[in-house]
Amino acid sequence: MELIGIVGCGGLGRDVMPIARAVAQRMRPGASAEAVFVVEYGPLGERINGHRVISSSEFEAAARQHRCAFNVAISNSAARQRIAERLLDAGAEPLALQGEPVVILDGAQLGSAALLCAYTFVGANATIGRFFHGNIYSQVEHDCRIGDYVTFGPGVRCNGNILIEDHAYVGSGALIRQGSAERPLVIGRGAVIGMGAVVLNDVPPGATVVGNPARPIRGA
Repeated sequence: MELIGIVGCGGLGRDVMPIARAVAQRMRPGASAEAVFVVEYGPLGERINGHRVISSSEFEAAARQHRCAFNVAISNSAARQRIAERLLDAGAEPLALQGEPVVILDGAQLGSAALLCAYTFVGANATIGRFFHGNIYSQVEHDCRIGDYVTFGPGVRCNGNILIEDHAYVGSGALIRQGSAERPLVIGRGAVIGMGAVVLNDVPPGATVVGNPARPIRGA
């Protein structure tokens, strides 16, 4: 492995970098990697928390010649997908990252490059898609199905038998009530759940809901 890239050097990127650094340090002898920040725009040539900041084009060039891996620490899911697809096309490998401690129970399945920050919980037989972000203290309970490029803010509580479709965003401290095996509660594609919202019913695709109980924003 040549480089382990964390795309984005904002708050999440800097929080995630110690996890990437630990992965680099665990590489077997002779296969060590350097953990770097990767940016499209920003402080190129600088060091942040001891790590080089390189351009996305430089990282892509390295990936075409060497074995490189990456994760995208950007909360905007559309940008995350766009960047991930470009780096995958360049030959970089998606890298799953897990902080400590993380609990993953029996039968749970994680998609490529799932990012689980410290104290994340994944319940039995839950399924999580590609490039998921589970921020600190996130909870995905049993039998949930989480799509691709879904983002959980800190402290999200997603109870069992929930279906969350691709590109949904769940804000910090939100609570989603339990569904059932016969009728899972559904959060539609691209829906946004506001910080601290208590979701008791399905949320349509693209809708934004806030409050307790969560209701659509008027005009949204």
